Amino acid sequence: NVKLDGKEIKVHVPNTGRCKELLIPGCTVYLREENNPARKTSYDLIAVEKGDILVSIDSHIPNKVVEEALKIEKLKGYKNILREKMFEKSRFDFKLSNDESDEYYLEIKGVTLEEDGYARFPDAPTERGARHLMELIEAKRRGYGAGVLFLIQLENVYKFSPNDERDSKFGEALRAAKAAGVDI
Repeated sequence: NVKLDGKEIKVHVPNTGRCKELLIPGCTVYLREENNPARKTSYDLIAVEKGDILVSIDSHIPNKVVEEALKIEKLKGYKNILREKMFEKSRFDFKLSNDESDEYYLEIKGVTLEEDGYARFPDAPTERGARHLMELIEAKRRGYGAGVLFLIQLENVYKFSPNDERDSKFGEALRAAKAAGVDI
């Protein structure tokens, strides 16, 4: 619930995390109006101010940004870009391939948590996130390319680390993925 023009309204928060360090009483939020009569709410809450930092919390934005950024050097050779493709029991955000039948599985994680100048992920326990990392390790073991891209959705952070305090299993899986050669 947010106050808009002096009235309290219910809005949709397109984020699977808890965002409890961001969505606190009295904070300033940014809304996107959605003119769709089939929706239960008329607005999406897409960003929030944390002190002097603007944080994007729309979990749909990272994939859109990364789809545009897939031209980064490591991924330039992949011309075919498919979204939401299965590998084992995980649906990865992207499956990339090229004319030589090389395949690359890429998972995107939008980072909205900042603590003491560090961007951290996840902001809540995520069994699914750890499973994704383990299946990226398996993809790499089978000879596919595999990577996880952390898109930091806030300003003025210069360091990243897994959030072991909130989900030590995700941190362990991320370190195992790095050791197995998964691109991070």
